[in-house]
Amino acid sequence: MDAKIDIADKKVLVDMVKLSQKRGLKGKLGDWKEFLNSYDKKFGAGLSDPAKRSHETLAAFLKTFSKEEDLKFFYNIIRHHSNQYTLEQLKDKSHDSPEQRLVQVTLRHPLYPLDYSFSSIDEGWVIINLKNKSKVMKSTEMVAVDCEMVLCEDGTDALVKVCVVDHNLEVKLNELVKPDKGIADYRTDVTGVSSQDLETVTCSLADVQKSIKKLLSKGTILVGHSLHNDLHVLKLDYVRVVDTSYIFQSLDGSIHRRPSLNSLCQAVLGYEVREKGAPHNCLDDACAAMKLALAKIKHGVDKEFRISLVQEPVSESEMAKLLLHRIPNTVDSETLHKIVPGFFDIELKPSRKGQGQNYSALVIFKNPQEAHNAFVNVKGIQQKDSYGRPQKLVTHRLSSGMSVTLFVRKMAIDEPQDQVPSKRALQVDEEIDVSKKAKVDPKIEEDAPTGSGKCDIDSHLSEIEALNQQLKQSELEIESLRKQMTQKDFEISMLHKMITSLKKRK
Repeated sequence: MDAKIDIADKKVLVDMVKLSQKRGLKGKLGDWKEFLNSYDKKFGAGLSDPAKRSHETLAAFLKTFSKEEDLKFFYNIIRHHSNQYTLEQLKDKSHDSPEQRLVQVTLRHPLYPLDYSFSSIDEGWVIINLKNKSKVMKSTEMVAVDCEMVLCEDGTDALVKVCVVDHNLEVKLNELVKPDKGIADYRTDVTGVSSQDLETVTCSLADVQKSIKKLLSKGTILVGHSLHNDLHVLKLDYVRVVDTSYIFQSLDGSIHRRPSLNSLCQAVLGYEVREKGAPHNCLDDACAAMKLALAKIKHGVDKEFRISLVQEPVSESEMAKLLLHRIPNTVDSETLHKIVPGFFDIELKPSRKGQGQNYSALVIFKNPQEAHNAFVNVKGIQQKDSYGRPQKLVTHRLSSGMSVTLFVRKMAIDEPQDQVPSKRALQVDEEIDVSKKAKVDPKIEEDAPTGSGKCDIDSHLSEIEALNQQLKQSELEIESLRKQMTQKDFEISMLHKMITSLKKRK
């Protein structure tokens, strides 16, 4: 590990030190600040920003670690950065094969940085690096994957079923998987899996990771629909990917909408993957993703392939729900009941990457009419999300006096001719913040659905006001901490004087 640390770029070492601080890791000389106090007598921990320290100092600190779990953690960070370097090569370098050009289409899509920026250094993640890059870049082998997930008691998703097929649609992997934690919801109506199905299952996530890693070891391209969802639940970091939700263009020109797998199959292949209301089938979905990729190659990767997406009706049970998203973690379920009128149950949704200190929740009513009435009576600024679904920006004042904002959204558009949610939009909110997308590509903002200009301005003003309130609260807390520190400094100074006085008397 010492040799890898010595040759690593400084930005990699900075990342390693920052993450060690975040995890509270300690080497032989303590944590980062303790190390600095002993290593650098001149500045000590007074200059603790890793980015302002030399490569030599950063390396010296990282070499104080010897525990196997710490070294594995640091090694994963190095491997992750190696993949990010490879990612840039895949984007910039010209390759001849249509399969590789599909990879480039995926990597260059404006939504890629948002969807695929999940962490890959947490416990249980597997980073698949590409060895002999010049050779694997020429590989045209492809496999398609599809996964089903259950909701666990800790609010996270866990893999319960996985299927992988090759370009000939031959099955390479088809397994039920036993999660290693308690399951709160099997989502049987979607996954087709019940508790009885898992009674004799012994296959683990680690087993699946090992099998898929073997399939991808020679640079095989991984295909999937909204593939970031599958990679996240598989806990796999891999960069040679093709996302079929990215590679076709809608006739309306929108790049913000991820078409569902069923819609794409109807538009491109001329058939539905599943009947209305039927559970997902991993094998069918993996085959469908592979067929879509092959259809794009046959048509011509560089040729325009615009499609008209078929409507997908939202079930009555889903229409009896409202989605609350971008909820600050300071807002509890009791507050949600104050914001949304009526009687309902609350189902918390797992946090998605990029949400930061926010979470999402479904509020479930007895029937669609009650959900509709509740939405009408919610006090907020009416607008639409990127799919055209009605939502309201709500500002609420907490008992602490701080104002918070969140969104309350219907599960489908009011007009039947409009578009509807994507593959997992009913399970996880797929809305993308236009302002975030504009940071990736300024041109995106021009294509974004605008709705009412006044609503957009009002919503931004409300968000700014809420942020100002949070900033004022933070400033008050900082000022209070400063006063406490001043008082502590005074007390310490007095103690030093007392000690000095006692020493003189002795």
